[in-house]
Amino acid sequence: MTVFLCLAAVICGVMTWSFLEYCIHRVLGHDRRTFPNPFGSEHTRHHAEGNYFAATWKKSLVALAALALMAPLAIWAVGVLYGPLYAVAFVTMYVSYEVVHRRAHTHAGFTAYGRYLRRHHFHHHFENPRSNHGVTSPIWDVVFGTLEKPTVVHVPRKLQMRWLADPATGEVRDAHRPFYELLGKDRARATSPIEEPAPAREPDGLLSDP
Repeated sequence: MTVFLCLAAVICGVMTWSFLEYCIHRVLGHDRRTFPNPFGSEHTRHHAEGNYFAATWKKSLVALAALALMAPLAIWAVGVLYGPLYAVAFVTMYVSYEVVHRRAHTHAGFTAYGRYLRRHHFHHHFENPRSNHGVTSPIWDVVFGTLEKPTVVHVPRKLQMRWLADPATGEVRDAHRPFYELLGKDRARATSPIEEPAPAREPDGLLSDP
């Protein structure tokens, strides 16, 4: 029975963060006019700059503050055995969310679920910011009707993820082409075209015969 209750405390901590992840992202991140808040400002910048993230020290302080707040409340509510398990599971999921979110922008997924989560997340970024608010899981998007199935994600070049394009060509890597498309011109190539040699001209300005 004790083992079952310990497992239940961990699962509750995980699901509590999962629910808050969705709510924070949807309400505080995308409804700033109704709920002005620091997270909303940071999140707007993240959408505008693509690879921008708040400083790690800020996130570390949030994790410590959450643990300091959650642990006493959980201990008071369910006791000294189950309370800490709940609080640690909650904070662990928060840290996992931060890692998963950052890696979605910096590394290509290496599992089917990782690749799906990236398409799910970048559909939110570039197709419809009112959909797909879950980052580590789509479960609450299903519950609240905000899930949209990602098809081809159209990514502006200036906001492209670091792993998406081949540096040599500036185009989407072969493995990602069925799921992503870059929008706009490659600036480096557009501003540095390969010029064809000018045809030879006769003194009178007419083109010479071949």
